[in-house]
Amino acid sequence: MPNAHGGRKASQVADLALPVDFGREICATLETAEQREWLVTNGIGGFASGTVAGLVTRRYHALLMAALKPPLGRTLLVTKIDEIAEYGGKIFSLGANRWVGGALDPRGYEFIQRFHLEGATPVWTFACADALLEKRIWMEQGANTTYVTYKLVRASHPLRLALKVLVNYRDFHSSTHAGDWRMDVQPVEHGLRVIAFPGAIPFYLFSPQAAAYPAHNWYRDYEHAVERFRGLDDREDNLHAATFGGSIEQGDEVTLVFSTEPTPDLDGFQALNRQVDHERSLVNQWKVAHPTVAATTPAWVGQLVLAADQFIVRRPLAHNPHARTVIAGYHWFGDWGRDTMIALPGLTLSTGRPDIARDILQTFAQFADQGMLPNTFPEGGDAPQFNSVDAALWYIEAVRQYVEATRDTTTLRELFPVLTGIIAQYAQGTRFNIHADPEDGLLFAGEPGVALTWMDARVGDVVVTPRIGKPVEVNALWFNALMTMSRFAGSLKKPSGDYASMAGRVHESFQRFWNDQAQCCFDILDGPEGNDASFRPNQIFAVSLAERLLSPGRMRAVVDACEHQLLTPRGLRSLSPDDFQYRGRCAGPPHERDAAYHQGTAWGWLLGPFVLARLRVYKDRARAASLLETLARSMTEYGLGSIAEIFDGDAPFAPRGCIAQAWTVGELLRAWTEIQKLKRETVK
Repeated sequence: MPNAHGGRKASQVADLALPVDFGREICATLETAEQREWLVTNGIGGFASGTVAGLVTRRYHALLMAALKPPLGRTLLVTKIDEIAEYGGKIFSLGANRWVGGALDPRGYEFIQRFHLEGATPVWTFACADALLEKRIWMEQGANTTYVTYKLVRASHPLRLALKVLVNYRDFHSSTHAGDWRMDVQPVEHGLRVIAFPGAIPFYLFSPQAAAYPAHNWYRDYEHAVERFRGLDDREDNLHAATFGGSIEQGDEVTLVFSTEPTPDLDGFQALNRQVDHERSLVNQWKVAHPTVAATTPAWVGQLVLAADQFIVRRPLAHNPHARTVIAGYHWFGDWGRDTMIALPGLTLSTGRPDIARDILQTFAQFADQGMLPNTFPEGGDAPQFNSVDAALWYIEAVRQYVEATRDTTTLRELFPVLTGIIAQYAQGTRFNIHADPEDGLLFAGEPGVALTWMDARVGDVVVTPRIGKPVEVNALWFNALMTMSRFAGSLKKPSGDYASMAGRVHESFQRFWNDQAQCCFDILDGPEGNDASFRPNQIFAVSLAERLLSPGRMRAVVDACEHQLLTPRGLRSLSPDDFQYRGRCAGPPHERDAAYHQGTAWGWLLGPFVLARLRVYKDRARAASLLETLARSMTEYGLGSIAEIFDGDAPFAPRGCIAQAWTVGELLRAWTEIQKLKRETVK
């Protein structure tokens, strides 16, 4: 298998440090290596992901999880490769599998000398005697195509590779128990075509260097350890569909290409260069937006600039095939209205990509209905679900930040009718009893059996935190939206009096949220059981949002109370540990996790508004930056190069949920950007 290229373009993104870089102390120890997960994405909703150890521990681990109906329709096609190297008369099994019952065979992680991220690309270095073999995985942007390359970077004689490819075909939430299922595996030029069943979309296994040997052997009873921990189906069968093999010498490289396209580019050298160029472009846009970025900028910031791009995907519309949206989290979330709008400023504006922000805002404008934005787009292609009270209010906040950053009045004028529709519908009433109370102007929302705020977990048919009434963060957003609309109307030379008048009334009524006894805000006013004094982080938005609702003394009291009761090294707890309903660990089967989700679990995304609220009150940039740094360190512990969705509320604050969450990454970047902005203003 000769190398087609004499050299390689530098694959590391220029001037970007490597915060994720492990040696044998992590890689060759199963407990640590299988807990650290990598992720690469393709910009249309598909992804590849796995563990440093090479074990498949989740149903979502795959080399090709294709988005067959972008950005959704995600389908497992290629699960993994089990590599066998023959060198110097010895066999080195470099793959790793855990089988039902707990047996480990093979244990290839013991040969991993190093694992690191080059930009967002995972790289393994295997040591086979004196030989070093590098493995890289990445995806083609805009295509359901995954590349896996092996390069023999050091050897005293040739090394022979046998690469066993395991495939599947199922929805990404499911598990395969194959029975007598027989797939159609046929030779094509440079590889094989796989048709899982009549009517299934064909997919392809290619290599321009290695010979392909078809196979059809079901390997049964892989154990998914994380799924077992989560109380879900923990076993799966995968089909050994092919083995690619051949011999390579020092400097040689072999590429495997897995794709739904019959004619992808098989040149791994050029494909990797395209990915490197893409990442360099992302870093350069960020640096142009922040010309003061210097060598003292923490390495995690640049890494999160790359992570931010993983959430931005296409959602093709009839009139715009390049429309954009945001995947809320990997591995299992789709594009959600609330999550998208909260994450958008950090993912796009803080990274120097306002054009992407504009595209996403325009995309979601197409789905506005009765003044509401979709909360979710179901995987099956069903109608969007409008069950969020705050998604539309976060949309107005996202538009505010976009216009503030760009001064783009053309786009504002285009979106203004959607914004006025939101305010009008919320004022007079829309779905789920969402309406402005004529008595005080505050927003009321909720009906039995539904959860409309971001605290929307359910255990069966039971809503854990129904929050019916007037939620504190919803009304902070409502005031913010009214003030924003007053300013927008003025800038567009439109009447703004109604918005200003409504905002003034809401400001006055909002003071009812103040709980004198506790010296903080009620979480809910006028609920079925009166005012809810549960101490939750939602009140932080009364301080962090642009428009001020509380006196300086009360703002400080809210920040202090949140810091003392809710702050952890990984985010804010969703409920005070002093509350009898507090749950400090979000683990176990689904009903236990759902019960803890908003009852004490710490949320990383809330650290962004907390840091900005604290910065507003105390003007302490160093303290604010140190809080972000503490959460950012977690990018080496779970979802590598990204930040998790949630963490246990109790020490050691273990990461849980999605390994990479859009609003966590976005809010860290936004908060860091605001700290730098304040620093520049202070210097001036």
